[in-house]
Amino acid sequence: MPIKKTLLALALSAAVAPAFAQESLLDIYQRAVQNDPAVREAEATYLANAEAKAQARAALLPGLNFGARVNNQFSDSVGGFDVGGGLSSGDDRNISDSDTDSWQITLRQTLFDWGNFAQLRQSEKVVARAETTYEAAKQDLLMRVATRYFDVLGAEDNLASAVAAREAIARQLEQAQRRFEVGLIAITDVQQSQAGYDDAVATEIESQRQLATAHEFLREIIGEDVADIASPSDNLPLVQPQPANAEEWVQTALKQNLQLVTQRLGTEIAQDDIDIQRSNRLPTVTLSAGYNESTTDRATTSIGAPSVRCPTGICTSNTTTRPDGRNWSVDVQFPIFTGGLNRSRVQQAVYQHRASTEALERVARQTERAARDAFLSVVSGISQVTSRRQAVESNRTALRASEAGFEVGTQTTVDVLSFQNQLRRAETAYSQSRYAYILNMLRLKQAAGTLSEADVREVDGWLQ
Repeated sequence: MPIKKTLLALALSAAVAPAFAQESLLDIYQRAVQNDPAVREAEATYLANAEAKAQARAALLPGLNFGARVNNQFSDSVGGFDVGGGLSSGDDRNISDSDTDSWQITLRQTLFDWGNFAQLRQSEKVVARAETTYEAAKQDLLMRVATRYFDVLGAEDNLASAVAAREAIARQLEQAQRRFEVGLIAITDVQQSQAGYDDAVATEIESQRQLATAHEFLREIIGEDVADIASPSDNLPLVQPQPANAEEWVQTALKQNLQLVTQRLGTEIAQDDIDIQRSNRLPTVTLSAGYNESTTDRATTSIGAPSVRCPTGICTSNTTTRPDGRNWSVDVQFPIFTGGLNRSRVQQAVYQHRASTEALERVARQTERAARDAFLSVVSGISQVTSRRQAVESNRTALRASEAGFEVGTQTTVDVLSFQNQLRRAETAYSQSRYAYILNMLRLKQAAGTLSEADVREVDGWLQ
């Protein structure tokens, strides 16, 4: 709308926070990619879920554990001891102090566990679903940015229309007052103009509030205020969707729509869950092998009456032992009866797969409806933009004729105000139809699963 920027110069300073240089849709989208919490959350979730494959593979690889231990044992006992062939007195003491250093290394390898193989197969689908969900989140971000962006433009158009209406009605009120003063019109005409002016002021205030709210929704995504954004040029291209056949778009959507692909992968994962739960009924075979070494130094001191073995009554002995050992085993575990737990888990997985299958059908129907509806909206949007552009010209011509009739006395103030309001509504409807056309083009590509930053760049080229 040609007059929009000049009319908003003062209004925006009161409606929004500090001004920035004019920014395009692409600028704001790129900032949103860096700052939007929702897409960063989706990225972190994707990276977390992408670890599923490494974890599943780890269950099939050998596990090697190393352990070491340092131990000290000390005892000081008083009592009877057999020293030299006879019991010593009760005052005899026996002191023992031993230090043990040991280490062991253990290898464990699963030879057969069907559940681990099923989880590895499932993990690839889990990672694929996580990646698809992340891509869907990026497409959703693009649509959220575009929607909030054009909401701001729509609110600006509404405010511009309200400001223009107020200024026009103010001029009309001023003329009516002068004509009343010279006796050319009745006081009722002045009162009608005043009522129209008061209503225009209230509409302008509400439009300012709506514009501030639209800016807040956009700020919520990018984390910063944007006061001046580019709007579609007057020569906005109205391009028919290619291919120009709704059914082809529907078929593409049923193959590539990211939400549908995500749900399809979820159904396959649920099927794998059934196999994993059934594997709990099968035997598992595990190989274990280990090696250990230890060194024990023991010092023993006996204090008591002299004897043949201990003439002085104090005898000390020191011993060192270095045992080592090797072991290996093959363990077979076969669950015979688990109280019905395995059966219940299998049945639970079957029901969850059934629920996932029904969800897949629901999302498929939603995807088909969304693709067909977006296609029809684009096609009809082209006609709406064309017709509403013509409606603006027709209403502008009608307003000029009404104003000329008012000058010569054949039209009343009410007639002029009515034509002015019709023109403002036509201009606003024209702008809204252009925004809707652009958004529907993006929604169609989102439904087909092909929406990307390249589409933002294309739309950005239509802005000025």
